[in-house]
Amino acid sequence: MVDKKENLQIKRIYEEPSLDDGFRVLVDRLWPRGVKKERANIDLWLKEVAPSPELRKWFCHKEERFPEFRKHYLDELQTDPLHQAQVEILQQKLKEGRVTLLYAAKDEKHNHAIVLYEFLQSTLSNQSQIKSDSKTLRNQQ
Repeated sequence: MVDKKENLQIKRIYEEPSLDDGFRVLVDRLWPRGVKKERANIDLWLKEVAPSPELRKWFCHKEERFPEFRKHYLDELQTDPLHQAQVEILQQKLKEGRVTLLYAAKDEKHNHAIVLYEFLQSTLSNQSQIKSDSKTLRNQQ
């Protein structure tokens, strides 16, 4: 069985596409500057999984705002139906194979794609734990 957590990776859209990328998903609300659609080689553009326009504008890629931004973006991912639907698409794709989240931000440590990546990793961990717990219960019965 393939560990689904290993099927998820993240990279800037400005990096060259690779065969190891698997299913390439752009997770930015806006198309990246200077990138031609042919060169981007994306399989899916999930604009709505990105932070809301208001949150994105407030954050403005200011590192000092990142902790607060993370909190609000996680809230959107967990409570907003549109975000949840887009997360479900990503979760389904992860069941099928490798997924690469693509983003354009210059800061590789303080951006929404990092938050989304960690959120998906945590949901994969939770799903694995639930499956493991239910299998243990069945074996005990």
